[in-house]
This record gives sequence, C-alpha cells and structure tokens, in this order.
Amino acid sequence: MAGEAVVEEASTTDVENPRERVDYWADLVDSFQGVRLSYEFSSSSDFYGRIRRHRTDNYQIVGRESDPIVYTRGTKHVRADPDDDYRLVVPLTGRFDVRYDDRAGSLAPGMSSLVTINRPMAFSASSGSHGLIMTIPRREIQHRLNRADPPAGPLDLTTGLGRVAKDMMTGLYAEASVLTSAQFDAVSERVVDLLCMQILGEVPSTASHLGEVESTIRHYIRRHIENPDLTSAIIARGLGWSVRQVQLALQQAGTTPRELIREERLQIAHSRLRSPAYRGMSITDIALGLGFGSVSSFSTAFRQRFGATPSSVRGG
Repeated sequence: MAGEAVVEEASTTDVENPRERVDYWADLVDSFQGVRLSYEFSSSSDFYGRIRRHRTDNYQIVGRESDPIVYTRGTKHVRADPDDDYRLVVPLTGRFDVRYDDRAGSLAPGMSSLVTINRPMAFSASSGSHGLIMTIPRREIQHRLNRADPPAGPLDLTTGLGRVAKDMMTGLYAEASVLTSAQFDAVSERVVDLLCMQILGEVPSTASHLGEVESTIRHYIRRHIENPDLTSAIIARGLGWSVRQVQLALQQAGTTPRELIREERLQIAHSRLRSPAYRGMSITDIALGLGFGSVSSFSTAFRQRFGATPSSVRGG
C-alpha cells in the first residue's frame, strides 16, 4: 500500500491585481508559517512573490523568492500566537538579515541559522532573494542538544556536515512531490541529525576519533552498568549527544548500543565470578546487580558468550 503523500501548496502574486498583491502575500505567508506577522513592503502598489511548501504533520519546507520585504514578530504577536518550533533559514541567492533585540546578522548563500519566532524578531529579504525555510519541532532540536538552545550565530553550509545537510535539504525540497510523508520525515530527521552534530562537534569522521567516541560510550556504560534501565537514550542524554550520534558511532565500530551494553555486563560478570572479592556474592546477586532481568536470561547469554556456565567459571 502506498504511503500518505506529502502535502504540496504553491502560489504567486502574479495571480492577483497589482494593488492587492501585498495583502495576498501577507495572507499566504501567515498561512504557510502558521503564525501572524507584520510586513514592510518595498511598494504598496505592487509586489512580486512566489512561494511553495511541502509539509507533513511533523516537518515542512517552504521555498520563497520575492521583492525586498521585512517580516516582523512583535511582543503582541508572540503573546497572542506563540510558536515553539525552530525555523532553519537557508538563503540560496541574495541575502537574509535577522535581528533579535539589539543583535543583528546577515546570512548569505552558504550560511544558515536556526531561528525562533517565539520572541520579538525581524527578518528581511533582499531584492530577488531566494531561499528555503524548514520548520523543525523544538523537541527534535532540544533532545539532540541535551535541552540546550542552538547557537545564535550562523552555521556554515559550505563544507563538512553543513554541506551534506544543505544538499540533503535542497534535494528533499526538489523531490518532495514523489515522496511519502514517512520518507519526507525520515530525510528531515537526517538533516536535523547532521545539523546538531555540526553544532555539537561530537562525532568526527576519522577512524581514530570514532574510536575515541566508542571508548567514551564504553566508559559511560561501565560507570552506569548497574542501572537495569540503561538504554541508548540514557547514554545519549548523559553524554549530551543525540541517540543518533551514539548509534552512528557504534555502527562504525560494528556494534549497537544494546549489544555493547550486554557485552560490557557479561564481561564484568565474568570478571566478578572469578574475583575473590566477589566470592561472597551469589550468582543471582551478580546477575541482578548488573541489570539482567533474571538469572535464566543471564545464564543463557553468559553461556552463549563464553561457552561455559556461570557456575563453572566460578568453580574453575
């Protein structure tokens, strides 16, 4: 069965009378972004703008180009119409200017910024500017950044992870009409993964650095090995990474979080069974103390891993 299609909507001010185009554009942008804005047009008698969006229940990408314009979100807008989602602003031609409070910055092609419209701000687009604006749920950014806010400064999309993320985002926008909503969301999540990796700088690409990342994860697991609820999500949160980062690092090492947790538990159990310091602790206590759900599951996993039973290792 085919999956649900991505919703596509597009329009241009060319369909309206020149004197009605500014109002038409304001209504379009308000509708596509789902919030109210104020507008400063270069001309009240005519305006050119073209806009298209692809959206699912979770993500959307809007492509827009227009004459010069300034979009403003004031305090009254924020109070009356709050919106927690982030917008990833990616200029393709021209220049975008973003201003919060007393701070301002310009974005040229090859740069981007994660902005929030849940506080007063102004966003302006130069003449003939063309770019993409991706709406990303706040939870998708915060859980990857360990609940921290993304940096206010621009992100470099000309090299490394930033360039890969930009290419993936522009490809997603171009091909969205032939994707299902599940496929659109899957690619959107990869874009967010890459951007957050770039922000954190935690997952380098070289083999030696990946080995360091794996070692860090192993060290964390050993320090929390007695937690029966230890999962990749807990590891990621404890290290300030995303679950995807942990999974990618261990994938390069040929394992998974679940397999690594079990391996470390079995290795420590094997060591304790042979150690005089744990002679007074029963096999049951060792198994349950290391987070195994039952003695039988521990014994089965132990025998598969070492080719011997826990009791034979202790006796030997």
